[in-house]
Amino acid sequence: MGMASEAQPIYPRQMNRRIPKYLTDRARELRNNPTPAELAIWHRTSRYRPAFTRQYIEDPFIIDLVCRKAKLAVEFDGSQHLDTVEEDHRRTAYLESLGWRVIRLWNPDVLENPDGATEHILHQVAEFLGDTHPQPLPSREGRKRRPRFE
Repeated sequence: MGMASEAQPIYPRQMNRRIPKYLTDRARELRNNPTPAELAIWHRTSRYRPAFTRQYIEDPFIIDLVCRKAKLAVEFDGSQHLDTVEEDHRRTAYLESLGWRVIRLWNPDVLENPDGATEHILHQVAEFLGDTHPQPLPSREGRKRRPRFE
């Protein structure tokens, strides 16, 4: 019988990561420092179901906002994207090859009309899921209340 100090660990010290650490670190940084357009849309979509996720990693890319159930990817493009049009097309084609539907919104348009941008996103989700309402009524709404004691 060996001593407790001789016991080998059950798990290896270095576990394989599904997503590279540099991507998770970058996604965390982007989540903690959102653009005004991303923040405006997030405040409006975060309460809806199916759920939305910010800065979702689809290796090797980080998508600004996604609805995973609908496989909808929303990209918010600022002025820096004027110089990267070809790269954005390749990125969109790659995501579409994985089954994502990609929509791109310009930051100034989102900031000018955040409610309209949110409505457009929710409409796309509903269309992709078969015209279901993006936020169904709560389960108790519309029910008749039974008396507790008879």
